[in-house]
Amino acid sequence: MDYKSAVEKTEKYGQSHILKYYDELSEKQKQALVEQIDETDFSIIAMCNHKEEIAKKGKITPLNAMQLKDIEKRKEEFHTIGMNAIKTGKVGAVLLAGGMGTRLGSDNPKGMYNIGINKDVYIFQRIMENLLDIVNLSGTYIHLFVMTSDKNNDITIQFFKEKNYFGYDKNYISFFKQEMAPATDYNGKIYMEEKYRMSTSPNGNGGWFSSMIRSGVIDIVNENNIEWLNVFSVDNVLQRIADPLFIGATIATKSKVGSKVVKKASKDEKVGVMCLEDGKPSIVEYYELTDEMMDAVDENGEPAYNYGVILNYLLNVEELENIAKKSMPLHIVEKKIPYLDENGILIKPEEPNGYKFETLILDMIHLMDSCVPFEVVRNKEFAPIKNKEGVDSVETARALLKENGIEL
Repeated sequence: MDYKSAVEKTEKYGQSHILKYYDELSEKQKQALVEQIDETDFSIIAMCNHKEEIAKKGKITPLNAMQLKDIEKRKEEFHTIGMNAIKTGKVGAVLLAGGMGTRLGSDNPKGMYNIGINKDVYIFQRIMENLLDIVNLSGTYIHLFVMTSDKNNDITIQFFKEKNYFGYDKNYISFFKQEMAPATDYNGKIYMEEKYRMSTSPNGNGGWFSSMIRSGVIDIVNENNIEWLNVFSVDNVLQRIADPLFIGATIATKSKVGSKVVKKASKDEKVGVMCLEDGKPSIVEYYELTDEMMDAVDENGEPAYNYGVILNYLLNVEELENIAKKSMPLHIVEKKIPYLDENGILIKPEEPNGYKFETLILDMIHLMDSCVPFEVVRNKEFAPIKNKEGVDSVETARALLKENGIEL
């Protein structure tokens, strides 16, 4: 994008103030600002005008999970189907790794955090070792797409290079940056955090596929006839990736999406739960579960909303491409957003002063017609690292890794 195109784009969306300081900038800063304007989706700002409608939920009802006992009965069938899909190159993997390790006390990307005790063991390393397990089992490399963010892209790529891609064939790894969404005041005007930089944030965990399209890595998917993408978060150091049983179950049940789930530790555990929303698959967040829903039971007397998602999904590429032609629902969140005032002075507000926008993967799932919630053993596949100490922390993840024979 050149300056003229940047002017046209900002004027089109009523954001001409973004270029207010353009003539004061260095050439490098001018280029950075124009590139940011090019990369930022301004169309979402219109959502400010009807944010109340966006937040509405439909009617929530339970969605039965495929439980461990059900999976065991069809284990051989699922394994055969899943392995065939992997060996014929129909399965790819997408690692959502745009986050930083701030809550862990690190200024680096979260995946670079070292959880080792007697030796170096990085979160990225655990992910890659888990993926190599299936490569060794199947004799087939799986294309891995790593989604980074504007803040951590370069250092993430450099880290993978330094570590020789943790033993993975680099020809099967592609990095791409997540699209950014602008942060605005309550009237939809984009804030500036510096004279050459808009205030932006990643566009949510539902933005991964549109980011694949925009970055061009979707071409790798199509050229290699990949039909399924296993999408997962960097948080979980025990998760199984491109799991043949999971893939086989999703394909065998003719589902458009599969979701790995675990039995909840308690009825009020802070995890989203698979459900039906107006008869279509969806996820109800833990804070949306009413007391009545938490106490509801199914026909077997078991809790009706008993299986929490672990952000490990298998999605059909053809369905994803259909969804990409539609407008994903947007979620608008009030935040405290640092900004430049009319005199170009940086203000750090003490109260919320505007909106950030994000798309969520739960809405992507809701746009599909069928989903199989696939139960996995909690202590074998769910060791999230969200905090430095306490619940879902480095400490709890280390304990679970040791329990599963992983040396630290």
